[in-house]
Amino acid sequence: MRTTRHLLAGLALTAGLLAGAVPATAAPTPAAPPGTAAAAAPASSYTWKNVRVDGGGFVPGIVFNRTEKNLVYARTDIGGAYRWNQAASTWTPLLDSVDWDHWGHTGVVGLASDSVDPDKVYAAVGTYTNDWDPGNGAVLRSADRGATWQRTDLPFKLGGNMPGRGMGERLAVDPHRNSVLYLGTPSGNGLWRSTDSGVTWSKVTSFTNPGGHQQDPTDTSGYNSDQQGIVWVTFDESTGTAGSATSTLYVGVGDKQNAVYRSTDAGATWTRLPGQPTGYLAHKGVLDAENGYLYLAYSDTAGPYDGAKGQVWRYATATGTWTDISPVAEADTYYGFSGLTVDRRRPGTVMVSGYSSWFPDTQIFRSTDSGASWTRAWDYTSYPNRSNRYTMDVSSVPWLTWGAAPAPPEQTPKLGWMTEALEIDPFDSNRMMYGTGATVYGTQDLGAWDTGTPFTIRPMVQGLEETAVLDLASPPSGAPLISALGDIGGFRHTDLTKVPSMMFTGPNFTSTTSVDFAEAKPDTVVRAGNLDGGPRVAFSTDNGAGWRAGQEPSGVTGGGTVAASADGTRFVWSPDGTGVHTGTGGAWTASTGVPAGATVESDRVDPLTFYAFASGTFYASTDGGASFTARATGLPAKGNVRFKAVPGRKGDIWLSGGAPDATYGLWHSTDGGATFTRVSGVEQADTVGFGKAAPGATYPALYTSARIGGVRGIFRSTDAGTSWVRVNDDAHQWGWTGGAITGDPRVYGRVYVSTNGRGIIYGDTSETGGGDGGGTTEPPAPTGACKVAYKVTNQWQGGFQADVTLTNTSTTAWTGWSLGWDYPAGQRVGQMWNATPSRTGTAVTARNAGWNGAVAAGASASFGFTGTWTGTNPVPAAFTLGGATCSAA
Repeated sequence: MRTTRHLLAGLALTAGLLAGAVPATAAPTPAAPPGTAAAAAPASSYTWKNVRVDGGGFVPGIVFNRTEKNLVYARTDIGGAYRWNQAASTWTPLLDSVDWDHWGHTGVVGLASDSVDPDKVYAAVGTYTNDWDPGNGAVLRSADRGATWQRTDLPFKLGGNMPGRGMGERLAVDPHRNSVLYLGTPSGNGLWRSTDSGVTWSKVTSFTNPGGHQQDPTDTSGYNSDQQGIVWVTFDESTGTAGSATSTLYVGVGDKQNAVYRSTDAGATWTRLPGQPTGYLAHKGVLDAENGYLYLAYSDTAGPYDGAKGQVWRYATATGTWTDISPVAEADTYYGFSGLTVDRRRPGTVMVSGYSSWFPDTQIFRSTDSGASWTRAWDYTSYPNRSNRYTMDVSSVPWLTWGAAPAPPEQTPKLGWMTEALEIDPFDSNRMMYGTGATVYGTQDLGAWDTGTPFTIRPMVQGLEETAVLDLASPPSGAPLISALGDIGGFRHTDLTKVPSMMFTGPNFTSTTSVDFAEAKPDTVVRAGNLDGGPRVAFSTDNGAGWRAGQEPSGVTGGGTVAASADGTRFVWSPDGTGVHTGTGGAWTASTGVPAGATVESDRVDPLTFYAFASGTFYASTDGGASFTARATGLPAKGNVRFKAVPGRKGDIWLSGGAPDATYGLWHSTDGGATFTRVSGVEQADTVGFGKAAPGATYPALYTSARIGGVRGIFRSTDAGTSWVRVNDDAHQWGWTGGAITGDPRVYGRVYVSTNGRGIIYGDTSETGGGDGGGTTEPPAPTGACKVAYKVTNQWQGGFQADVTLTNTSTTAWTGWSLGWDYPAGQRVGQMWNATPSRTGTAVTARNAGWNGAVAAGASASFGFTGTWTGTNPVPAAFTLGGATCSAA
């Protein structure tokens, strides 16, 4: 349904560069103590959650650990990595700590779970290999299943959002000697290896084919013309013993004539597999060591969108025999093959996907005889009618139907598209998961496939939020949040904790680029976006619940920005491809005095006043957008600039933006843009928004994604910009947050933050008058026996870091927890990760994060924090849970 993926592209160029060159053998980058960066602007007490959409982006990789049941990871192209929470059937985000300067590390091109030590997991990160991402790639390593990470920078880039990102996995751990890892890289950089558990890396010089295939060699942007490189690494575990490096491994290369190589001496030497098929790229190579078969899925392109021909082959590792086991004759394919998996409990069972079969649907094939014969997920009865082996239940994520009513043979919801991740649970033959361009689907009764009984496919995506957020609006009445999203248009959220029934339809934009409401009449909403052939503007009179398509002037090529007057009687639109226009919801009239491409906004009091900005100059109109006059100049002329007018205050405007190598900051005007004053102390700012005033204050709370006092973060001011407090922390940074921000006019402290691939984040404060959790209620405090281990892991003059492990020693599972203790010596908690702190006098409380509240009997939850001390720093004398005292571990 969607053929494009949101690219940060030009926006990315405003991000800070990674500092310094990295030597050929990359060394680990030492991490700063958690929380040190925030010293200049202390964090307030905030709880962070996702506004629920459930999915919304491409999931190119799913990885099951081979030795521990239910340990599953997923990687996304721009939105980080996730770990499966079996107890809650949700995904836990693992890379929210990625900071602004390393935003590219939210793109994950490879992921590996250690089968020897399941606590260890690795991620190869980096979003683009061209100049859209100014930083190099890295390998992240974790010894606690992704709760915390250490980073080794690489001397080249990786491409989590590049062509070929569905191939893989490019990162692999030796199943016998887990200190050995291999990484396949793009751009002619070859095969790399680590022998010290990912701490340092060096190039495997004996591997000489760098994988030079290019999607489009003529692409001057470098996006489609990059060399695909080394695309997967597979070990033959039957050729090794515990503690010794696996002797035989196979490597897939982006080379249509030389796609598969093998080493039989633990990577010392390599040979091209003789007799292999040519003319295709091997997207996946999966080895079933039980029966000695290496299965390979081939396509004529790197994907994930394209692919017109493909084959599936089986290689017998003992005899060297190649067998074409394609489920469809090559002449009959109009797609390539990619998603590939074997049933580890039932040797001979293999599945593969026709990942690029867009019409009428994706196709999944299954064989129980090592590929000798196949059955399909669906077949034609008499065209265009279909018979499906499955039923689709998307009641938990109803927007996956896209509000469509297609004619046969298309159906809604679709089985999928871009289905390059396909995995059978190695411990449960009935469970399968697969990724699509919008979600993770799965089934718990896969075995029914072979009996002819319909099995049920459902979304398995809760907690995995991967939308790219382009604009946000929080009206004073009606729905608390209206969003503009890349790829899936946007939503009206009446409850932040629930998945909306449908994205915006009538029309359904591929991406919504701008949304606004009338301040005095918030039922009037306008949005603009991208749609092949148009229309690219839409209007609502019921707060975004229903829409009608608008007319558009000639020359429009994209959504641009749009603004609604304060009373909802007129609109100003600055679409791509033509100039700024004004109208009342029907025909449009070209505005004068303002350049094409200007960003437009409305005054929130005067219905005839609109504002615009372009190339360092601020413009204003007092006749409903018919004509504009240049006002202030000398504002940022480079980089991205965003501005907003303050509700209830005519002519009160805040403007943010710029570029690191030019003018950059935050400005304020109280005279309708005639003059602006730069806000002192704000070194950089990229977004600005307003929320409900603090208790006792009259000016709205201000929010910005900015750098203040040398610290990058999300900041709030309750005194009209005189002072600022950082409200996020180092564990909650989400990479790039420069798209949009807004407070909630009805809930003090609540702020909505845009991300580029981690969805919409919202924060609520525990301060007086703060939020209610977006519609949720606090879980009941657990009762019963508990045990606490409190350990100071680092201490320096005036500061310390501590780790706490809370164990449920009762016989009843917890659904949430709140641990309390006292600091009579005067210590104070600073930043906390994996829990949310609050303090009253000397008493401290740590409440579970959203993902670790469920603690089974006998299980544990851990969190950590930094703090300050003076004089002494004794361990707390007692810990309490639900009024009961916990024992000491």
